[in-house]
Amino acid sequence: MSRSPSEPTMTDPARPGDHVDATPSTTPAAFGWRGWLRWGWRQLTSMRTALLLLVLLATAAVPGSIFPQRSADPNGVAAYFRNNPGIAPVLDGLQMFDLYSSAWFSAIYLLLFLSLIGCVIPRIRHHARALRSRPPRTPRNLGRLDQHLVDEHEFTEPAAARDAADRSIDAAERVLKDRGYRVERYSTAGSDSVSAERGYLRETGNLVFHVALVGVLVAVLVGSGNAYTGQRVIVEGTSFVNTLSDYSSFSPGRFVDDGELAPYSLTLDRFDVTYEAPGTPAAGQAGNFAAQLMVRDTPTAEPRTATVRVNAPIDVRGDRIYLLGNGYAPTITVRGADGTVIYREMQPFLPQDSMMTSLGTIKIPDGLPEQVGLVGFLYPTQDALASGAYTSVYPALVNPVVTFNVFAGDLGIDDGTPRSVYSLDTSGMTQLTGGDSGAASIELRPGETADLPNGWGTVTFEDMKVEGAPESVLRFASLQVQRDAGATWVLGFAVLATLGLITALLVPRRRIWVKCSLVEPTTVRTEFAALARGEDPSLGRALSDIQSRHHAALTSQTPTQGAS
Repeated sequence: MSRSPSEPTMTDPARPGDHVDATPSTTPAAFGWRGWLRWGWRQLTSMRTALLLLVLLATAAVPGSIFPQRSADPNGVAAYFRNNPGIAPVLDGLQMFDLYSSAWFSAIYLLLFLSLIGCVIPRIRHHARALRSRPPRTPRNLGRLDQHLVDEHEFTEPAAARDAADRSIDAAERVLKDRGYRVERYSTAGSDSVSAERGYLRETGNLVFHVALVGVLVAVLVGSGNAYTGQRVIVEGTSFVNTLSDYSSFSPGRFVDDGELAPYSLTLDRFDVTYEAPGTPAAGQAGNFAAQLMVRDTPTAEPRTATVRVNAPIDVRGDRIYLLGNGYAPTITVRGADGTVIYREMQPFLPQDSMMTSLGTIKIPDGLPEQVGLVGFLYPTQDALASGAYTSVYPALVNPVVTFNVFAGDLGIDDGTPRSVYSLDTSGMTQLTGGDSGAASIELRPGETADLPNGWGTVTFEDMKVEGAPESVLRFASLQVQRDAGATWVLGFAVLATLGLITALLVPRRRIWVKCSLVEPTTVRTEFAALARGEDPSLGRALSDIQSRHHAALTSQTPTQGAS
């Protein structure tokens, strides 16, 4: 049977007019920008979002261990560009070499910071109100709870039963207080009860954990802004002064003032190293490294001695001095054709293998007919392979030899572009010795001198032992100077977070009720019931313990003592 449009629609009396299937009578209100802001804030400050951001931050930090970072290893970044000229600019555009200061990593960091604050502050307010509130009223039907125990006692006189009920509820209150519960008495018609709860320390530990996480983030943020890291190579007998110009590389935090560095100095007196003797199973392996330093904490202070070892830094005016590496620094002298000294330096050569075969470069921009670059290899204990190539068979100075390939042309330094002192760009140069040049490489032992090509002059491998040093070749130590005032705060907050997490995991949240009622004029019924917030496998044992202590209290008529 059809119905005309003018007829009123019959409604289902069991279905309200605002049911989802009902025709809306009004248009929903628009979700304005304030509503979107509230919705976005609720999403950002949810615990699910905080956990997601924490996982995302840990994942985003992974590339920092894969790609070298300019703040910690600028030479490694330069080497990555040389070895991977195609992909390196793309990665640099993605800020992979400045990961921890990149825009996207900072965005994740700040969002996590806001999310944690938004999660914690409302929970602190709610927890503070809960601590001040009374334990909840006793449920009417305790038998519906999973943990429920009942005691019934018969008495001959109604007066004795009423007295026993009063003593029972008093004993229950004493037992629960002795066990560390917050207790509240409630009375209803025909029954008295005790409502008790404990375990608020669990939520306190949870909040401490989250507040400590916020503290870690703040300490890292503030500490990184006031921290700096610098590297310096020091040759035996030379000094380093803690000024910006004396660093090989320096990475300051955002708030570091370069002119306010602590004015101390370090002098490398000697570098001690021991190697396992030849013929032993671990021949050539280093047994110990130690940089013996002379430290002046201020320009006018008396010098003091200090020893820096691997993983054993020293502290100077709040800076931590670490030993990163070591090697040989042969003293090379270059003279012109007229005998004038053009170059004389103790040039660090970088080790290339465990036997200390080392690579170094010398750049001579002026004083010769052309700019000259020397690429040298130092062999502490030189030997020859079957192919005729040289190698080092022991890392100590037993038979030191240095070889040089000579290049002439443009060193690439006239345009002001920074160049590494440990590498030579030979793309604009002509090789004069070694390789395919047709001339043998220059080969020198300590104290020997050889001629440069084209009669341009000579090069000498100085014997420092003759000049008074204990070895014919000096050693260098690579030191890292690091200041991180936030590290102590980070450690403190991390310990606090760990303690809070352990507390949140180990402390149970429980509620226990004891109700006494007269089911008959001469029958006293005592009910014990318990409820846990979350998983609590020991809840049944705890309730049985309360029941046992209640029996003992009734028997002895004295307050119980004990620990939970």
